[in-house]
Amino acid sequence: MSEEKSVPNPREVITTKALWVWVAAMAVYTMAITGRTSFGVASLDAIERFDSTAGAIAVFTSIQVGTYALAQIPTGVAIDKFGPRAMLVAGALVMGIGQVVLGFTSNYWVAVAARVLIGAGDATAFLSVMRILPYWFPLHRTPMFTQVTSALGQLGQFISAIPFLWYLGVTGWTTAFVTLGAVGILVALAASVAVADSPEKLGILPAAAPSDAPVPSLRARLAAVVTSATAWNCFFIHFSGMLAAPVFVMMWGMPMMTQAMGLSDAAAGIVLTLNTVFMVLSGPIHGRISARLSGVRDWVALAFAATHIVCWALFFATGSPRGFWVVVVMMFVMALLQPVSNYGFDKIRERLPHDVVATATGLANMGGFVAGMLGAQIMGMVLSSRGMEWADFRHGALAVLGVWLFGLAGIVVTHFVEKRFQPHAPRRVKIIAIEDDAAEDAV
Repeated sequence: MSEEKSVPNPREVITTKALWVWVAAMAVYTMAITGRTSFGVASLDAIERFDSTAGAIAVFTSIQVGTYALAQIPTGVAIDKFGPRAMLVAGALVMGIGQVVLGFTSNYWVAVAARVLIGAGDATAFLSVMRILPYWFPLHRTPMFTQVTSALGQLGQFISAIPFLWYLGVTGWTTAFVTLGAVGILVALAASVAVADSPEKLGILPAAAPSDAPVPSLRARLAAVVTSATAWNCFFIHFSGMLAAPVFVMMWGMPMMTQAMGLSDAAAGIVLTLNTVFMVLSGPIHGRISARLSGVRDWVALAFAATHIVCWALFFATGSPRGFWVVVVMMFVMALLQPVSNYGFDKIRERLPHDVVATATGLANMGGFVAGMLGAQIMGMVLSSRGMEWADFRHGALAVLGVWLFGLAGIVVTHFVEKRFQPHAPRRVKIIAIEDDAAEDAV
């Protein structure tokens, strides 16, 4: 008995080994965010390098985000089959290769293909970390770690906005992007050593006895997910909560601040960095909210997203450009409200069968990136037809509002569909306590 107690169970207490596994996986996720947002800070350089318009450059983000979104369900299926470690490492390698190709090419279509690779590689990072969490941490702690993972991953945005942007200005396009790709590949190799799928893989816990229950077919798992009102409700929670971040951070925030508002590159970089700091600070708050208000997560998400819309409407309400401190306040508001997009992942872990959770999480994670793809492309089309003055960004923001309102409507509709057709869907896991069969429910 004493020998068993000497080896703590990661599903009952937070262990040092679990934290190391999480940190290694987080390093890959942070590099994925860096790669995802690096093109946004380089968008003006990209217009010159590829001799293109704002609309044509917006295609890069739309292609990458679209690839990311479309890859979510296949990635979830692959994680269920091959494990999160393998997919985490493979995705990071693909993303690193994409960055290297992007660095060397000056051909528009080759660069588009490189962004497809980056989007496909990026698609594995967050889902893999989400899959690792309930294996390595107590289930009642996973909402907090979900939010902290999402928040700390935004350090990748800081890397893009400050050191990468500086390095881009000093060395030029090729050296900056090739270096970014090389660092990503090194991080992938480190993760291949440090990350493990579960404590059972390392012998920390005994392997579970083989189950006699039949394994659902791929078709059955996909059908269970795409016909689940819960999964689609979580899709629209992510859609509505995250829409502003891809449009502003990944693509049009830097041009808006420098071209339309007259801020320097350094000042714009500070704004994006402060957004990252605010995100890190607000993430744990949302972890507690999600755990305590689990029964009404979709309504809380709806309220936060609606507040977000009102704040952006006020930001663009004036006919003259906003100043530095106003956009800083807006970054604080965005960081405070955006983490609500992760509430759906906690709901999926609680309410759906464990053998479809990765796939359902993939569907939910598509939401924000589909929204971002649509929003960034619509904004780019408006700017291409009008210009890059403050009034042009105001018109673009108004067009994006229609996408946002669609997401809010989706939350409401799927809530009532879920209530009507799945009214008695039980919560699989009590979020405030760990049951003896937590290992069986872990995903």
